[in-house]
Amino acid sequence: MNKFIIPAIIFSIFVSAVPAVGAEDKPSEDQADTLAFDLDEVLVSAQKASVSLADARRSVQVIDRQQIEASPAQDLASLLSSVRSVDIRNRGTYGMQADITMRGGTFDQSLVLLNGVNVTDPQTGHHNLNIPVDLQSVERIEVLQGSGARVFGPNAFNGAINIITKDPGESHLNASFMGGEHRLGAAGVSSGFTTGPVSHHVSVHGIRSDGFTENTDFKSGNLFYRSEVDFDAGNLDLQAGYNEKAFGANSFYSPMYPEQYEETRAGYASLRWMPENDLNLEPMLYWRRHHDRFELFRHEEPDWYEGHNYHRTDILGAGLQWEHQSRIGTTSAGLDYRYEHIFSNVLGTEMDEPMAVPGYDDALFTHSYDRSGLSLMLEQNASYGPFSMSAGTLVYSNTDLDEPFTLFPGLDLGWQILDDLRWYSTINRTLRLPTFTDLFYSDPENQGNPDLQPEQAVTAETGFKSTWRDIMFDVAVFRRWGRETIDWVRSPGDEVWQAKNLTDVTITGFETGALIPLGAQTVGEVAPRSLSLQYSYIHADTYSGDQVSNYALDHLNHKIDATLTHPITSQGGVSITGSWQDRAGGYMFFEDGEFTETVDFEPFFMMDLKVFYEVGPVRLFTEASNALDEQYVDIANVPQPGRWVRGGMELSL
Repeated sequence: MNKFIIPAIIFSIFVSAVPAVGAEDKPSEDQADTLAFDLDEVLVSAQKASVSLADARRSVQVIDRQQIEASPAQDLASLLSSVRSVDIRNRGTYGMQADITMRGGTFDQSLVLLNGVNVTDPQTGHHNLNIPVDLQSVERIEVLQGSGARVFGPNAFNGAINIITKDPGESHLNASFMGGEHRLGAAGVSSGFTTGPVSHHVSVHGIRSDGFTENTDFKSGNLFYRSEVDFDAGNLDLQAGYNEKAFGANSFYSPMYPEQYEETRAGYASLRWMPENDLNLEPMLYWRRHHDRFELFRHEEPDWYEGHNYHRTDILGAGLQWEHQSRIGTTSAGLDYRYEHIFSNVLGTEMDEPMAVPGYDDALFTHSYDRSGLSLMLEQNASYGPFSMSAGTLVYSNTDLDEPFTLFPGLDLGWQILDDLRWYSTINRTLRLPTFTDLFYSDPENQGNPDLQPEQAVTAETGFKSTWRDIMFDVAVFRRWGRETIDWVRSPGDEVWQAKNLTDVTITGFETGALIPLGAQTVGEVAPRSLSLQYSYIHADTYSGDQVSNYALDHLNHKIDATLTHPITSQGGVSITGSWQDRAGGYMFFEDGEFTETVDFEPFFMMDLKVFYEVGPVRLFTEASNALDEQYVDIANVPQPGRWVRGGMELSL
């Protein structure tokens, strides 16, 4: 009976909170902040030259600060899971490990940026969200759907996610505390201040839990710093951070070994010069180091076990951006050099002399590998009355490629049909390099392939964007022709998964969404009344011969997302997010120590709930993730938590 009480309460709140949207609800001009953001003021990275969200000739979604504060999410993965056409497949809870896929792709085909800096992990996409920021430090998140190679470089195969932190020097002091079931505890503090010409933002955050079932315990910590130094000629932007995670990895990579365990550490720093002159040259340096220790057996090890896996990846990059305004529009260019290296006892080619793993007396790095790439990005933007265009190309070279240079062109078109109606169309060619895991990983169940070639695709999209009576609406159709797609496959009867350029995948998709203001926002209201409805449909035509695919075919056929934010009083309100997902494909069901049969993924509905109340500078909240206690599978044989209730407070000064 309890399973039906919570949805009944939620439904009652929902019905009472949604008034009819009519002329009497239309905000006055001085209440234009009903929506979370002004489309003409928010600049997004949909092309080399920044463009307002209203003028973007691509499918771009923005999660702004108000939406983050109202959301029941406590980590980046949970927040992104409510974005249209984004598929978050969780292994660990509360962001310990989550795979990001977009528009039917795989978890290695999405690029992740932090304040415009590429922090995508070359070892595996499993580590792409090991980022040293918590939600308290995030100002907004831009989600670019579709190929972004000519804007961000290689590996923006299906899209890019740009996480943008709060500006340094924004005066504030925030503290948060949270506790919940399964001995969940979290605390964080962030501050923004200015000392002379230097603006600062610093944050620290930690979270831990005993886990919802055996071997799902976790702990994690973040430290992030960003500063900006003002000079007469421009600004110097510095950011640095550190992230550490340790978690029980119950059945993460194989249900045959439920006692898996993993620890990761990530350090990151970047330095960027932002000039204030006509030359407008913007140089940048960045570095990222990631440590990963994986234990197949956390406690008792069998005699045949050869030891844990140790990896250390380093990324070193340098970039130069240039932009020039003229009568023909905006001309942009970017030059980026990126060096990627790994030390490992599993991945890479064998070293002449082993090297001790720092911090572990009995472990050695025996393998290493490196590659470097050079990207030249050119783009021209122009507007002619209601028409606009953006054309450009990526000229790419990499030590792993046979050709000295490869071109990846693209074209975006826009037409402002009416004041409140815009049409756009885009076509782009893209690529993704194989990860170090794709190339080299080997164990009794998996075999990498050092001869893998990059996967490539051509993506076309067209759509409309409209604002009618303050309702923001958009619709798009897209198609991606993928070839040489990298997938882990195996022949019928074979027990070993192999990485191959085998599966050709053509993705056809449709997506639409609306953001509906539910009346005018009143002065002092804690959040704007709004209802967001999003739907995406994806169909895949594939060819992989008689091979069984492990990743490329497990995409979402249908996804419906709904988010309701409704202040009940001037001090408090409720936020509800719901997602119905219907996944294609199936998986080998594991039971009683063996794989038994192929089982289709079953559709499921997830709902998260947040109730909040403000008393002066203090916000109190209670949240429930998976509030309906749904039992579901979105990664084969990996246990998922049921309802998880938590509560806490946030102090803002």
